[in-house]
Amino acid sequence: MTPEDLHQILESKFADWVRALDLTVTEASEHAVVIRMPLAPHLARVGGIVSGQALAALADTTMVLAAITHTGQVKPFATTDLHTQFLRPGVGTAILCRAQIVRAGKALVFARADMTEEDSGKIVSTATATFFAP
Repeated sequence: MTPEDLHQILESKFADWVRALDLTVTEASEHAVVIRMPLAPHLARVGGIVSGQALAALADTTMVLAAITHTGQVKPFATTDLHTQFLRPGVGTAILCRAQIVRAGKALVFARADMTEEDSGKIVSTATATFFAP
């Protein structure tokens, strides 16, 4: 699937509040998906850094799109587990999230994601997730 294909899925299948993150799929391959989330005041917490909730949503969304790319099918992947580690405050113009599939079985898909500051390249957060694929 191309970045354009995934963007169309994002626009047509995801909730309004996810689309409000203003995500852009910048890369898509069988091995990884990269999404850019521009930083804006509505995503900031006290101190002007990106909120953990926005980072968790970015990671979850990117990993779901990676699962769709990996399987080649749009399925209603259900997040059964999401573990996020916040490593440093995220600041700058945008956060880039790179997600890849660790393993895909018949019913479960395991994924991981790294989020970095676009400007500095410094890692901000990591996440792992398990998805149920009906």
